[in-house]
Amino acid sequence: MGDALHTQRPVSTQNVETGGEYIWFAKGNQPQMEENIRLWFEPDVQPIPGMSFPPKEFETAKLTNKGHGRLETRTLTVSSQLKDYLDWPYLEQVFKLERHFVSLKTGDIQQQIVYGFTSLTREEIAPLPLLNKTRSYWGIENGLHYRRDVTLREDYTRLTKGKADQAMVCLNNLILGILLLKKICRTIPTARRYFSAHPAEALNLFLRL
Repeated sequence: MGDALHTQRPVSTQNVETGGEYIWFAKGNQPQMEENIRLWFEPDVQPIPGMSFPPKEFETAKLTNKGHGRLETRTLTVSSQLKDYLDWPYLEQVFKLERHFVSLKTGDIQQQIVYGFTSLTREEIAPLPLLNKTRSYWGIENGLHYRRDVTLREDYTRLTKGKADQAMVCLNNLILGILLLKKICRTIPTARRYFSAHPAEALNLFLRL
């Protein structure tokens, strides 16, 4: 699994042709792909008289967990019917992931819906194991990727020349690894502010590796 940076056709092809698989989320980086999958999971409108829509076959899995002061329900709906129609290498299944949160303290409700796809066939991964994998991904997303994208402002970069964007990802991962390994500050934002004001100490961190 990967974030939006990895949801690319060449990366998908490389993964499968070197013996791997992929599970991607279709977000703003692939707007047409996201829209195509979204429309498939939407209810059919009234067809033209004399015409009919092809039957849709869906499978669903649901998990409910309580923790961090909230009740969370995840529902994954999966379909294999688009694999021969969507222009994406080695695509086998598409899915809709709904996340429903209820605050146990206030009763406030939040909902999220995201769409994704995978090279894994229905025989290789059923809806419930796929749901569990997407849950593991969100743990990474809320940890490593949040630190990179928000705290280190990776999402705001405009580096596009050559391999500059990949180099920035490597540098950010190195910085996070050093800070977490050495347990210098309780939070990454605190460390970022401190070392921005003390560049000599930041340099010493690398020199002492």
